[in-house]
Amino acid sequence: MSISMQDVMKESGVAFGTSGARGLVTAMTDRVCYVYARCFIKYCEASYKCERTIAIAGDLRPSTERILKALVKAGEDSAWKVVYCGRIPSPAIALYGIDKALPTIMVTGSHIPADRNGIKFNHPQGEISKKDEQGIVSQSVDFDEAIFDASGMLKNAPELPAVEMEAEENYLKRYPAFFGSRALLGLTIGVYQHSAVGRDIVVKVLESLGATVKPFARSETFIPVDTEAIRKEDEDLARDFAHKDFVDAIFSTDGDSDRPLLADDTGMWLRGDVLGILAAQALGIKRIATPVSCNTSLEKCGSFEKICRTRIGSPYVIAGMESLVDANVSVAGYEANGGFLLQTDLTRKFEDGTRTLPALPTRDALLPMLAVMVRVREERLCVVDLLKKLPKRFTLSDRLKEFPTATSKAKLAEIREQKLGEKLFGALTAKPSRFAKPGADGKMPAPFHGDIVSIDETDGYRMEFDSGDIVHLRPSGNAPEFRCYVETGDKERSAELLAGCMKIMEGWRG
Repeated sequence: MSISMQDVMKESGVAFGTSGARGLVTAMTDRVCYVYARCFIKYCEASYKCERTIAIAGDLRPSTERILKALVKAGEDSAWKVVYCGRIPSPAIALYGIDKALPTIMVTGSHIPADRNGIKFNHPQGEISKKDEQGIVSQSVDFDEAIFDASGMLKNAPELPAVEMEAEENYLKRYPAFFGSRALLGLTIGVYQHSAVGRDIVVKVLESLGATVKPFARSETFIPVDTEAIRKEDEDLARDFAHKDFVDAIFSTDGDSDRPLLADDTGMWLRGDVLGILAAQALGIKRIATPVSCNTSLEKCGSFEKICRTRIGSPYVIAGMESLVDANVSVAGYEANGGFLLQTDLTRKFEDGTRTLPALPTRDALLPMLAVMVRVREERLCVVDLLKKLPKRFTLSDRLKEFPTATSKAKLAEIREQKLGEKLFGALTAKPSRFAKPGADGKMPAPFHGDIVSIDETDGYRMEFDSGDIVHLRPSGNAPEFRCYVETGDKERSAELLAGCMKIMEGWRG
């Protein structure tokens, strides 16, 4: 039979976008994953000059192996060779594809719970773009419906091919080849392993750079670690580990190890957008692309000659980086989740000569953490010292879970059209008048109502108030969540503002 990808999307409810396909495991049947992969392969055949070979890899979720087998079947039925690269980080399979000029597929749900999963597609030069997305969705394929049972599962699923180790080996060599085998000598680094697919690779890379490594909290049950919404148990775990065992820092990643988590020597996790700034400074990057939601210390620190603010999502950051490229100028990007993208080759002088780190324009968890710790060792500082050098701006974020995307969009439209921003959030952002004086009781008068001084609709609805506080509302692009980002000049103030915003947003559930 013949079926279009659009029809499968409607039937299954599994959404597809530039981050790939994501959905409930129960909805991501073998049939759905098979058709999506067939359509991607067909699109690559028509749009890219490459050999008829596709490389695949996956994370450690329970459902990943089943989906990988569906991809193998899709490759076989497309008359393509399938190279299985094992359970490795998303940036590792992307790097392999770029080096070999092959399309690749990563089976991962990233940071979302184990009852969901996803498929991420890369064309032979890197991540798919919005144009690629449209081309893939427009495809139709012919296949024998009899290969699936009534529930959409393969009746005779193929075995996975033997693991091709080159993808993992090349990723393991990437950073020692650039930074050198003594780059972290003398440092002790903890690694919170949980269920991240790159948990052993992170340990090996750190050891190859000379660090003493202390792994902890390995889990055989999948843990949904979200680097933008860090769980309290992960905060407590890192703090307790740092208190009991001396470390200079703690490394961790999300499920597919493309988003980093770096903690200082006290076990305090850094925000991803702050880590992005520190990493770019450490690497000597000249031009930066980053989403509009990220910390404004980027502009205020004065370290970069040009900055491009984009919509949220790696395709937009990649487009922003491409717009910044110029001869002999280093360009990179990062996201609020900490994922760091290197658009151009990076050449640096070391004591033993000049070395070059090849570009990798996809999210990578290792590079930003390594860059910061190499600087820490070189300058004999600690992570906190680097943080103190940045302008004091504090970002926090949270989200309403299980909040339909359509409802989020409708609420945002209401706020925009009726200009409700000041009415809803003004009191939360207000500050006392500079002319205010204590009353007879010694108390300061109530603060004035905050006024909006600028609105940015690059992605969602971002309001800056006269106090300098920022409130940014945005429906999630890959989950049924309504996200809220805040920024102020004080850490406690940001926490209070976020709590107030979330209380207001919780009231929208009714």
